[in-house]
Amino acid sequence: MSLRERILVPERMDAPNLPKAEHDWALRGLARLNRISRADLMLWRFLAPRLASLPSGGVLRILDVATGSGDVPIRLSQRARHRFPNAKIQWAVCDASDHALETATRRAHAINLQLQTHRLDVTTDPLPEHDVTICGLFLHHLESLQVVELLGRMAAAATTGIIISDLQRTRTGLFLANVAGRCFSRSPIVHSDAPASVRAAFTHQELADIASRAGLETSRITRVFPERMILDWSADGVAG
Repeated sequence: MSLRERILVPERMDAPNLPKAEHDWALRGLARLNRISRADLMLWRFLAPRLASLPSGGVLRILDVATGSGDVPIRLSQRARHRFPNAKIQWAVCDASDHALETATRRAHAINLQLQTHRLDVTTDPLPEHDVTICGLFLHHLESLQVVELLGRMAAAATTGIIISDLQRTRTGLFLANVAGRCFSRSPIVHSDAPASVRAAFTHQELADIASRAGLETSRITRVFPERMILDWSADGVAG
């Protein structure tokens, strides 16, 4: 199948009537893939400098957009506890799924993490103000215009900046998604959604064009292993 153009189809994970048992199965599979691919480390590389520059007594408010089961912010919080034990961080997450938010809250409580949750549709609803808004592996679920609008809302809600990770649409990425999805999860949803996500992903240039349309001309997009990319933008107008 050609990857010259995006092929965006509804993913099974996004079905509003998805049974809870299947949803949980898929969430566990995706969390495992995120852990194996070190999805949180990609974001941490850009979040850590902001924590390092946090003034004594200051508080950094971080919002994770479309959090799913919350595995990425939870792992980021663990890294922050280890690297910056004295840093004060307020963690918040948002998602359209009540079940996903319940899962994220339960997992956060298991490690004694206070997690503020917001049930909202990020494609239409305004985001609550935070210092840094982050987002992992979600942009490929959306139409290009929706991504432009979401980036604008994320930037408007962030007093400091935004950090976004997503897939790249490449043949290598498609191969990895097929193999990893089947090797590390038994969920049929993961088996179908993982390669579908790559086919729906953007290229580096496509994401750069979208960021420019959203008014984030000073953002920096960095390619990272495995076949991912990070968009980093600072509210002060300095390139990430």
